[in-house]
Formats: sequence, C-alpha cells, structure tokens
Amino acid sequence: MTLTIREATRDDEDLVWSILKPSVEAGDTFCADPKGGKPGGLAYFWPETARCFIAEVDGQALGCSYLKPNQTGNGAHVCNAGYCTLPGARGKGVARALLAHSLDTARAAGYRAMQYNFVVSTNTRAIDTWERAGFQIVGRLPGAFRHPTEGYVDALVMFRTL
Repeated sequence: MTLTIREATRDDEDLVWSILKPSVEAGDTFCADPKGGKPGGLAYFWPETARCFIAEVDGQALGCSYLKPNQTGNGAHVCNAGYCTLPGARGKGVARALLAHSLDTARAAGYRAMQYNFVVSTNTRAIDTWERAGFQIVGRLPGAFRHPTEGYVDALVMFRTL
C-alpha cells in the first residue's frame, strides 16, 4: 500500500471537490462558504494561481493540497499551501505526506519560505503537525474565524523558512 502524490489537472475538479466537500461543508477548518458548493469550494482551495496535488493509495484519492505564491511582486518568494484529507483518511499520515511534498515542491520552485495565513486555532491536529515540521506561530488573529459550534475563535499565522 503505497501513497503517491500527483499533480491535478482541471479534469480532476470533481475528484478534488469530493475530497474538499466534507470539510468545506462542515465549516470548521476552511474559510470557504459552507453553502458555496463545488464552485465556491474550488475557487477557495484551487484558484488559478495555485497548483493542486492529489494523494492516492492504489488509485483511491485520500487527500489533496495546493501550493501558490502567498503574495505577488516583492512577496512572491513566500508560498502558501493548504491541505485536505477525507474523513476516513485522517490520522494515517496523508496530511504529513502532502506537507512533505509541498515543502519539496516549494523548494524546487525557488520559494524561500512557506506561510499559512489562517489556521483555525481549534484545528489542533493540524497545528501540531505543522509545528513538528518546523512552522512557528508568528501571529494570532483574535476571533477571526466563525466556527459553527465553538463561536468566534482565533486564527493563527504560521511560518517557516525553506
């Protein structure tokens, strides 16, 4: 059982949406409108400026990620990435594999650092994973995320050099 990661094409939009849909509709980790459906979810996760990747085991998609410049111009040397795994694949190393892949891909593309702009503070599993990978919390946005069950919670800015 080997996990492989491949770059997605726009022909993979339905597949990417099938991975994103549970998390987007839950509304507890992404800023995408939970009622925005496939168009809203894909516009949030896979804008034209991003490359998207799919993690698969034996041809079954378990997760996806994106990688894009965090800013344009003089800030384009810092990238931004995001990850999503299917609920049944959580805790099986898929996000860690996507993270390692994104760090390698970012380095190969010439980025000097990676920044997560809006990590929901209640997403403790992700925060722990990112910190173990060398990311530091460099900012806290008090009450910036409206969590569907926890109310207004903080969002974190996390950063690491490459």
